[in-house]
Amino acid sequence: MFAALLILQKEKLVWSNGDGEGLRVCETQSAGRVGALICGENTNPLARFAMMAQQEQIHIACFPPAWPTKRKGGYQNRTANAVRAAAHSFEAKCFTVVCAAFFDNNTKRITAAGDEDAMEVLQNATQATTQFFGPDAVQIGDELCEEEGIAYAEVDLNKCIEEKQLHDVVGGYNRYDIFDLKITRKRDEPVEWR
Repeated sequence: MFAALLILQKEKLVWSNGDGEGLRVCETQSAGRVGALICGENTNPLARFAMMAQQEQIHIACFPPAWPTKRKGGYQNRTANAVRAAAHSFEAKCFTVVCAAFFDNNTKRITAAGDEDAMEVLQNATQATTQFFGPDAVQIGDELCEEEGIAYAEVDLNKCIEEKQLHDVVGGYNRYDIFDLKITRKRDEPVEWR
């Protein structure tokens, strides 16, 4: 479990808790409205809804390259990430790009830093997948998992409109008369001077 703690500590160190300032969808000229969440944020319904409410058309779901576990065949990284991505695509009526780096044996050795228990955990880790989902939750395009490379998928943003006409959880299927989501976009500062 040392390796799992090591990876989680680094995630907290690098990404920290953050604040709502960056919870934004970006308007691009060539790719439509693009939003992104990392790792467990992709399982946070309110963070995902915030992206949906900004008319996200392409969602980038970044995941760690592997999820360490002590048992062989333990946590099913590929399946869990695919379920998360397909669900978001279906609910948001957007395309989802699932991206994860490739975790080769050399990187595992560097991460384990000579700790044999950590290396065993990393060797049993299931590799994450890079893949794509359409607004109907169907997987499209290329998929990469056990090798390094570039994956491609064709995206037609008009398909987002077609799907939203049938079922829009931010529009006609939203009960804003009952539910109220407030997002604070104020930057968190370590000190407040008065």
